[in-house]
Amino acid sequence: MLTRLAIRNVVLIEALDLDFGRGLGVLTGETGAGKSILLDALGLVLGNRAETMLVRSGEARASVTASFEFAALPGVIAEALDDADIEIEPGEPLMIRRQVKADGGSKAFVNDQSVSAGLLRALAPALVELHGQHDDRGLVNPRGHRALLDRYAGADTAGVAAAWEAWRAAEARLGAARKAIEQAKADQDLLLAHLSELTTLEPQAGEEARLAETRAAMQKRERLSGDLEELRHVWDGSDSPLASLRVAARRLDRIAPEHPLLAEALAALDRAVIEAGEAEEKLEAAAEALVHDPAALEAAETRLFDLRALARKHRCEVDELPDKMREFRAALDQIEGGEAELDALEEAAAAAGARYRERAGKLHDARVVAAKRLDAAVAGELAPLKLDAARFRTAVTELPEDRWGASGMDGVEFLIATNPGADFAPLAKIASGGELSRFILALKVALAEQGGAATVIFDEIDRGVGGAVASAIGERLARLADGGQLLAVTHSPQVAARGRTHYLIAKSSEGTVTKTSVRLLDDTGRQEEIARMLSGAEVTPEARAQADRLLEGV
Repeated sequence: MLTRLAIRNVVLIEALDLDFGRGLGVLTGETGAGKSILLDALGLVLGNRAETMLVRSGEARASVTASFEFAALPGVIAEALDDADIEIEPGEPLMIRRQVKADGGSKAFVNDQSVSAGLLRALAPALVELHGQHDDRGLVNPRGHRALLDRYAGADTAGVAAAWEAWRAAEARLGAARKAIEQAKADQDLLLAHLSELTTLEPQAGEEARLAETRAAMQKRERLSGDLEELRHVWDGSDSPLASLRVAARRLDRIAPEHPLLAEALAALDRAVIEAGEAEEKLEAAAEALVHDPAALEAAETRLFDLRALARKHRCEVDELPDKMREFRAALDQIEGGEAELDALEEAAAAAGARYRERAGKLHDARVVAAKRLDAAVAGELAPLKLDAARFRTAVTELPEDRWGASGMDGVEFLIATNPGADFAPLAKIASGGELSRFILALKVALAEQGGAATVIFDEIDRGVGGAVASAIGERLARLADGGQLLAVTHSPQVAARGRTHYLIAKSSEGTVTKTSVRLLDDTGRQEEIARMLSGAEVTPEARAQADRLLEGV
């Protein structure tokens, strides 16, 4: 609930600190005293537009600070603060501060952490519910009517939401499978062509490296064979080095006995012939070992180039071609086996849809029953509030399938007809602000705490009524405030007498300076203010006596 409101330099308010408690708090004062300023100031911390005209004349800035306390932080507030990375310890108050500069611009803070006005607007529905002459929030907004009716009915909305999500998920899987099969069918001829190419080559993992190594080795052997072939022309024939050595050895053999040095030369030449012979044998063995098959080299190169070309075609590495082949086979298999899978997914989606329709149908029935109970409850509140000619109806309409969702298949809106024979119209379309406030009060009483805001404010709900009707309004406001917090700006002494706390709003002037002040009244002050409300400018003893009777009667 709202526990404290501190206002600085807002229009006619120079400095004001108000403490609020549980129950019904009433705010009274003469017309023009500045009650609307309080609501404008509170609107700032709720994210309303920061108008520079709110800054008190001659001041640089205005500020409003509101403090709220909760037994347990509402889920909506906790989620919004978590998204903004703002932590609040259990039992810690929520403090919202808003500053407005006279030259334009504003700042917002939550527990002294800078935030956007958008965050304040997100928090506002769970903090304050305002009903007044120009109300466009709270119970008037049809977007919240369905949730209010569901809470009133105690309906199983979680089960419907879960069934909806399950149905959406099943439909998503079915849609993805259909799209995949359609795409595969469109590409079937291309897939077959790709798979045929790959199957013909039958690429193996690591094959590129092996082929490249084999090709390099064969190319090396080819080069060496060419070199040996050139050597063969030098070594073979009658004028080869070995033949020449042998001829020289035979000739030297005939004359070697003639001189010791010739014998030594012959021995060296014999060794050279032996070495040359061994070299010839080695060359012949190398030639045999390096014999290469040009066709094998060509085959290896052709396969290597084919593999690389195919890899470029599919924009992958050669070693990834086996994966590509499996991928194409799987896509073709999906075309063949996809129909069976599709049938299973269609059955699952149909079953999920049936479960959703069943649960949403039960929710619809619960809403229809609850709507009749709510209509009767509201109708019972209208006559005491001088709305006996009016009618209220909760319209539960089945939506087209494209508008179904996690909340079911229904649209819900509160409708009214203010005069006999008049057509029902949305609650927000009612002409009279006073009637609107009383309708909302009747609805609030019937819903009994279903609004959800920490603090409820009624602004001049008693406009244009008095006597028994004002007394009925006061009794219902007090009943609504029991266990919670409700603030009422009122001109009715019958309503004011019901307040647990009473604040007097007054305007005073000193020379050219005009100020608005607010003070909490004690018992004597309450009697005097209610007597003023009863008698007007001059407070008479009779008015004081009547004020006492009003205060004693509550």
